[in-house]
Amino acid sequence: MEETLTDAYNDTSILFRFLGHLGWGDLVNIGYFTLPTLPAFLGGLASFQRTLARKSLALLDTSPGDVVLDAACGRGHTTAALANKACQALGVDLQPQQIAWARERFGHRRRVSFAVADVTRLPEQAAGVELTQGSIDKVHCLEAAFHFGPEGRRTFLAESHRVLRPGGRLVLVDITWPDTAPQTLAEMDHDRLVRSTWKFEEFHTPATYVAQATAAGFRVHALLDWTRPVIRRSAQLLGLTSHLTSTQAGRRALRLRWPGLAEFTHQDWQNLTAVMQAHQVLGRTASYHALVCDKP
Repeated sequence: MEETLTDAYNDTSILFRFLGHLGWGDLVNIGYFTLPTLPAFLGGLASFQRTLARKSLALLDTSPGDVVLDAACGRGHTTAALANKACQALGVDLQPQQIAWARERFGHRRRVSFAVADVTRLPEQAAGVELTQGSIDKVHCLEAAFHFGPEGRRTFLAESHRVLRPGGRLVLVDITWPDTAPQTLAEMDHDRLVRSTWKFEEFHTPATYVAQATAAGFRVHALLDWTRPVIRRSAQLLGLTSHLTSTQAGRRALRLRWPGLAEFTHQDWQNLTAVMQAHQVLGRTASYHALVCDKP
């Protein structure tokens, strides 16, 4: 997993460069889009991303004093939000640069700590927080497990079950692939434009997540389908945006709204359009689920 994620979420990706100008960066999730909020897209992506983070964290049902592991925490926004709920929040991520950014932004706050660690093979402690059997009240993983690979997702579920106390809860929110999809992801992403952008190979199906969580010892409390507000609507926005990036007039309009896009060359715009169109194709099939698991 480490090699796969070396160049993820940085400016080596033309899509991430573009999204960064649109306010994508403090959080690195897709976002949660409802019809009444879509006009806010002109203000950037951050509000949609914060909405998804809030909905994911709400499923944890935390209480003040809970010790929470924020697995694959990225740049630390959700970890800090947990501390704001009076939890003792530990954010861990495989990427040292992500943890460096998280510490710079939130490391001074009370009840927050960060560490570089592989959540599929957790150490016995991180940043002074015990990660031994039954030491954690809640585990949170927002839109990251698709990076882990099939075996990594299985071991993450097992590790989460190990560190959770009886009565503890895991919330895992992830991109998924429907059991009924007529084509495989590889067949639809034949030029690897999506998989190379996000550094992954395949998604779990919802049924696989449920089966593996059960096998790990969890009781599945809920499996929530968030495909429409996350995947379908983001794909529609990508389709609209790709129409703009494919024409001179559209690019001028985007540069007027986000002047920093003036850095993009003609080749950049062409590459960006191809990547967004590939994402739009996958977005018509891929799904998105929130898995809520309790440890008996």
